[in-house]
Amino acid sequence: MKRLSNKVRILVADGAHALVLSNEGDAASPNLKLVRAYEQDNPATRDQGVDKPTRTNDSFGRRSSIETTDWHRVAEDQFMQRIAGDMAKDLARGDFEAFVLVAPPIALGEFRKAASGALAKATILEIDKDLTRHPVSEIEKIIVKALDKVNFKS
Repeated sequence: MKRLSNKVRILVADGAHALVLSNEGDAASPNLKLVRAYEQDNPATRDQGVDKPTRTNDSFGRRSSIETTDWHRVAEDQFMQRIAGDMAKDLARGDFEAFVLVAPPIALGEFRKAASGALAKATILEIDKDLTRHPVSEIEKIIVKALDKVNFKS
């Protein structure tokens, strides 16, 4: 049975903001406290000095453009990779035993790719929502409800 014990670390993230929370209460009455916060300034790709699309010619003389790099997305991916690395270090140090990840689908996918095997194994719940702008008390309720739902299905 998956519970929100005091050895659970919670990451609530999107591509530019992240909250790392820890349960200072117990499984019956959780009390989430902020451990660490991340933030990055990531302007839109159009504001990052992007050039015109590159052109290419094929063997038949036709011209076409090549898709430009989405620098905004690249920065978001690197942000999630950095957080995954920090969370893996915390797990290896023994700061937590179980992990809950709350992120929108794209950030969730990037975190999964960057997460170490041990961190992936410690993950007890993933919620594909953006809750970074929600108060901690609301995040707490959403996670407890999701854990109850998972336990009910098991």
